[in-house]
Amino acid sequence: MKIDVWSDIACPWCYIGLTRFERALASFEHRDGVEVTLHSFQLDPSLPDAYDGTETQYLAQRKGMPEATVRQMFGQVAQAAASEGLTMDFDSLAVANSRRAHRLLHAAASVSPATAWELKRALFKAHFTDGESISDADVLVRLATGVGLDEGVARAALEDEALDAEVAGDIDAARSMGISGVPFFVLHEKYGISGAQPFEVFTQAIAQVWDEAHPKPAFETLTIPGLKQDTTGPACGPEGCD
Repeated sequence: MKIDVWSDIACPWCYIGLTRFERALASFEHRDGVEVTLHSFQLDPSLPDAYDGTETQYLAQRKGMPEATVRQMFGQVAQAAASEGLTMDFDSLAVANSRRAHRLLHAAASVSPATAWELKRALFKAHFTDGESISDADVLVRLATGVGLDEGVARAALEDEALDAEVAGDIDAARSMGISGVPFFVLHEKYGISGAQPFEVFTQAIAQVWDEAHPKPAFETLTIPGLKQDTTGPACGPEGCD
C-alpha cells in the first residue's frame, strides 16, 4: 500500500502530524508492506532567507493579526507538540524560507526513503526546537551529513535546478489535487486525510485502507444435491474434532 505525504518544514502542525503518523504506522502489523513517500510543500514561498525579527512579529505583520493573538496561537500549538514529546520554542525560531531544505530532502530521498525521513526529523527539530535557520547552507549541510549524505553532494543539492524542479513538481501536484494546507496524507492514491489528526485516526485509517487494498477471499456457496446449506460437515478445529 502506498501513502503520499505533503508537508512543509516551516509548518508546526506538520511536525506534530508526521510524528503522530509515524507512531501510528510503527504500530501497524503490516507496516513493512506500506510505502511512504514524502512530498514538498511551501505554505509561504515569499518567506525571506533571513528575517530580522521573531516569528511572532513576522506572522503578525504578514497576516495583519495582533501579536498577542499570534502568541496565544503559538502557545496552543506548543502545548499540542509537548503532548507528543516535542519541544517548540517560537521565541527563538529563526524565520527562514524552506526551499533549500526541500531540495535537500529530495537529494536524501534519492539515497533512501529512510534517509529522507531521518533528515525531515532533523530539519523539524533544528527549526522548531533549536532555533537554527533552515535556509542557512552550513546548517543544512551539517544536518545532511548527520544522516549520512556526502558533504559535497549536500552542498551542491542546495542550489540544484533539477532538485528544485522536483520540489516545484510536488507543489504543483498538490495544487492539482486541491491541496492548500498541510500536512496532507493520501492513502492508496484514493483517500485524503487533512491535518495533524489524532494518533487513533491515523491508526484506524491505515488499517481500514489496508483491508480494502488486501481483501480477504470470498467464497461462494456451491449448489450440490445432498449438500445442506445450513450445516457443515464433520471437521477439526482448534478445540478438537467433531
